Amino acid sequence: MATPSAAPEAFTRAVAGLRAESPRPEILLEEIAAPQRLAPWSFALSATVLRAGDEVASGRLILLHDPAGHDAWRGDLRLVTLITAELEEDLASDPLLPEVAWTWLIDGLDQHAAAYTAIGGTVTQTASTRFGELAGPAPTADLEMRASWTPTSGDFGAHLRGWCVMLSSTAGLPPPGVASITDRHARA
Repeated sequence: MATPSAAPEAFTRAVAGLRAESPRPEILLEEIAAPQRLAPWSFALSATVLRAGDEVASGRLILLHDPAGHDAWRGDLRLVTLITAELEEDLASDPLLPEVAWTWLIDGLDQHAAAYTAIGGTVTQTASTRFGELAGPAPTADLEMRASWTPTSGDFGAHLRGWCVMLSSTAGLPPPGVASITDRHARA
């Protein structure tokens, strides 16, 4: 791979747009090593979502750029995400959870006017119970979302903000400026 200074302008503008955003304080972003084999140019962020100081969700957002473009992408830039979150047990068995979780992504992108095309992904819900030598903690339930989309505008900050809305929803955070009932009782 060529040096970063030789990166195509479309890629460097996209990276600058992602770096320029500051999410809400419960979401900690960090630049991480990006996968090298998916596209000639790549950039990645990891996110940790905290609620009351505990990690409740995590994710990665990867920007891929192939100047030659890809037919499946319908463009030359692609955003790819993986989000995982621990769920409350009653949510894990909700048959509507995958559809609701998918709308968190679409609504987040739409809320911030992050224009896109060729969006696709999967939502997986799992429940785990430990036995034998691994017995211990109570059963756990998790949500995993994998998705990708092609940005059709140059506002990559909007895409990051939309992704952060999805992270917040997945983690069960209230909208910014709204305190949850448990937060208000903890302060009282």
